[in-house]
Amino acid sequence: MAEEKLSILITDDDKFLSDMYSIKFSEHGFTVQMATSAKACLDILAKDFKPDIFLVDIIMQEMDGFQLIEELKKKGLAGDSTIIVLSNLGQHEDIEKGLAVGADGYIIKANATPTEVVSKVEEIVANKKSNKSINNV
Repeated sequence: MAEEKLSILITDDDKFLSDMYSIKFSEHGFTVQMATSAKACLDILAKDFKPDIFLVDIIMQEMDGFQLIEELKKKGLAGDSTIIVLSNLGQHEDIEKGLAVGADGYIIKANATPTEVVSKVEEIVANKKSNKSINNV
């Protein structure tokens, strides 16, 4: 799937994890941008970077991931991009809230290796594309 050279914007305030995911996604052919906060994510988007995929952590300073997703949706900044939560918050309520605010998928960090995260992201993107094409038939 990454043959298409998909772009991904990883928003996570944990620099170590962001770097690790950046390396993994790059190895799988993705164009990667990183933001260490919701504000940094919005700043990158203001510079006309339009990612195919947003990978968003929930627990961040100033604005959490739920608020960021709401902001992306409200301002139309996400477009047709796939929004995926990548968080250690794994309670049913957290997952439901993530999907309710507009995420297309939810991955629990503790349950997946970085390589598995890449695979799950590719799977979520593929499912979204196939559902979209089914709905447009």
